[in-house]
Amino acid sequence: MTARIFLVEDDRTLRTTLADALASEGHTVTTAQDGDEALAVLRSRAFDLLVLDVMLPGPSGLEILQTVRKRDKKQPVMLLTARSSEGDKVLGLELGADDYVTKPFSLRELLARVRALLRRADVAVVFEPQGRFSLGGVHVDLDAYEVRLAAGAVQRLSAREAAMLAVLWRERGKVVSRARFLQDAWGGDANVGDRTIDTHVLHLRQKLESDAKTPKHILTVHGVGYRLVLDPDGSEPLS
Repeated sequence: MTARIFLVEDDRTLRTTLADALASEGHTVTTAQDGDEALAVLRSRAFDLLVLDVMLPGPSGLEILQTVRKRDKKQPVMLLTARSSEGDKVLGLELGADDYVTKPFSLRELLARVRALLRRADVAVVFEPQGRFSLGGVHVDLDAYEVRLAAGAVQRLSAREAAMLAVLWRERGKVVSRARFLQDAWGGDANVGDRTIDTHVLHLRQKLESDAKTPKHILTVHGVGYRLVLDPDGSEPLS
């Protein structure tokens, strides 16, 4: 599928190379070289995919991502980062990025990831996370992509986390296989493996469970997948 792609990269040579490569795939590419220019463009134009370098002059790619997520929970966003630490990657995902590519990368890898992300976004239009429910003192609002803790703090859900949680909610009490998550939350993307799914489940547990290491609500069914239990004590109805 062809798409309108907004590429924000401060390195002129890399920006030109990536723009040419994306255009060769049939995409319409708009570019910006810094955070301020990017935000100005985003105020007046819509895109099918944002490709954001993390380290930019002015507002960073992560700051742009936060701004985008305040008004659009579903906008596909890919981050380009020279940072290799797991913490920086997790932060990008926590803020709502759909994918990231670590520099240096090959054009072939980036184009493959762009194609996969656009396919997933196309499927996500059909699969809309919906519903509100509670897990103990935690209130989940899938429509708002939010988790509200008992103390009042709000955790944001990424589009992928919301899609996975929507599957668990619809199948509450039943085992959801990794293959089901792959199909409903990733559009059957062959590049997504079990480890990616397990990592997203870990992020959900960190947001929903009082102790992510000993979860009471999102339970592992070894060799199969995961199961959502709304009331681990069995003293409340499931809906």
